[in-house]
Amino acid sequence: MLVITPNLTFDVTVALADLVPGTVSRADSTLTSAGGKGVNVVRAATALGGTEIRLLGFLPEDDGDRLAGYLVAEDIEFIGVPLPGAVRVATVILEHSGRVSVINGPGPRVLPEHWAALMERVADTLTAGEVIVCSGSLPPGAPADGYAEITALGHAHGCPVIVDAAPVPLRAALACQPDLVSPNLSEAESMLFGRTDEIVDEVGPDVPGRALNAARALREAGAVRAVVTAGGSGAALCTADGSWWLPAPPIHVVSPIGAGDSFAGAAGLALAAGEAAVDVVRAGMAGGSASCETAVAGRLDPLRASAIRAAITPVPAGDLTNAGQVVR
Repeated sequence: MLVITPNLTFDVTVALADLVPGTVSRADSTLTSAGGKGVNVVRAATALGGTEIRLLGFLPEDDGDRLAGYLVAEDIEFIGVPLPGAVRVATVILEHSGRVSVINGPGPRVLPEHWAALMERVADTLTAGEVIVCSGSLPPGAPADGYAEITALGHAHGCPVIVDAAPVPLRAALACQPDLVSPNLSEAESMLFGRTDEIVDEVGPDVPGRALNAARALREAGAVRAVVTAGGSGAALCTADGSWWLPAPPIHVVSPIGAGDSFAGAAGLALAAGEAAVDVVRAGMAGGSASCETAVAGRLDPLRASAIRAAITPVPAGDLTNAGQVVR
């Protein structure tokens, strides 16, 4: 598996009692680790037994050695493409109540020659037929259709491509028919319907219907398999063979950060193994749910993931009859 995440970070996870804007807060603990969605994808896939997994992305010159050191310490095979500037910082604030806030830095600016260098490295690195995961935001200056370009390159080499990205690059990638997309409900509705907020966990009786409608719209726009995740509620899947809602089993949430990335890592392994679409999503949900039970994004207990997967039963869209669900 080749995981491409251009916009790597230092993740600084801060635990505290309450975050009160405009005041001075004191943390219970602070943990710094290598971050960026693709790092979490690799962590999850490796924990689940994946092998020959490589991470590729820009390596900013300022503090890049420190970032690379964090990756080496986790035995992550990293292919860095040099880039001027400083590694961005993402701050994750975990309150005792369970509320989570995230502040994402933008990352250093990418010029056309830097993006060309990254694409050249992707072409030199990929193995024909392997799963490619395009994960995370694009740094400032990167082309909005960057993941579309990678998808086309991957398909030219017989590689299935998963795109898990922000609305703008995801929308551009749909024209190249990625094999799997997996935005959360906030991201999907932002791209499709102009939603302006992003909620970590979606709840409510209308969530299955909304997620299914968004998944169908994503497939109509080009995705081969369209998944829309909705936190602790579940996930919707739409393919050429039909649509399903997959309710999420109950878990003990420590932190939901990185759940979508763990979904992509687990789903990528299942896709590489040739599993059916609903089983790819069951695997992804199990990985994402298990990662929520740990404090560090992407880390999970594979035995717990296996137990969660066994508890997930897909429901055909036509069988959803709960009041408030709008299923077309």
